[in-house]
Amino acid sequence: MRDIAQKHVVFWKDTTVLRRVVFGVLLLAIGMLSIYYSREYTSDHLGSVVPDIILDNVPVMRVGLIFFQGAFAFFLVLVGVLLWEPKYIPFTLETSSVFFLTRSVFMIMTHLSAPAVEYYTYTSRDHHVSTVLFTLSSGNDLFFSGHAGFPFLVALIFWKQKPLRYFFLVCSLIGSVAVLLGHLHYSIDVFSAFFIAYGVFEISKRIFKREHVFEESLETLKSLK
Repeated sequence: MRDIAQKHVVFWKDTTVLRRVVFGVLLLAIGMLSIYYSREYTSDHLGSVVPDIILDNVPVMRVGLIFFQGAFAFFLVLVGVLLWEPKYIPFTLETSSVFFLTRSVFMIMTHLSAPAVEYYTYTSRDHHVSTVLFTLSSGNDLFFSGHAGFPFLVALIFWKQKPLRYFFLVCSLIGSVAVLLGHLHYSIDVFSAFFIAYGVFEISKRIFKREHVFEESLETLKSLK
């Protein structure tokens, strides 16, 4: 605990790092707002349900526990990891922002209805968590899957930390299987998410070079001012 506190003391006393964190928070807020308004747009411009080679051969299953509580638990773990290793905070915030901005643009380009819209609302037992998640997802914001893509993006961010890499990769796999079994996404939403997330990661590395210092010390970060 003392080591973690020392990390935060060193991290937050640097004004340049603090400015980058504030910038990352603002950028993330913009990304979240873009998701919200894109969700509203897709809800008002729904298309039809289309055939899917996987979903047409898989029965609808209850995945509310994974979709709602699982996603909530994932974000809690991510916050805990960032508190444990604060040097990842700026790049994680900024890369997540690019991810959400990219997804919001893609969402408004495709107006298909979800394969199992009537099942998306679930039951009251999920209400306490679903109320929060519904601010970001209406069930019709399909392309591309955040449950598949975002954990994969986080795995790329923590790639050099093997335990975290494998944990987030497993989260991505679980999320992918869950949304397919629940018929909450089309197959293309899930499989494309990995390629798009990788593209977001590579673009972010080039845009935010100074923040991309995973295995480096804060001294290296300061030298990049």
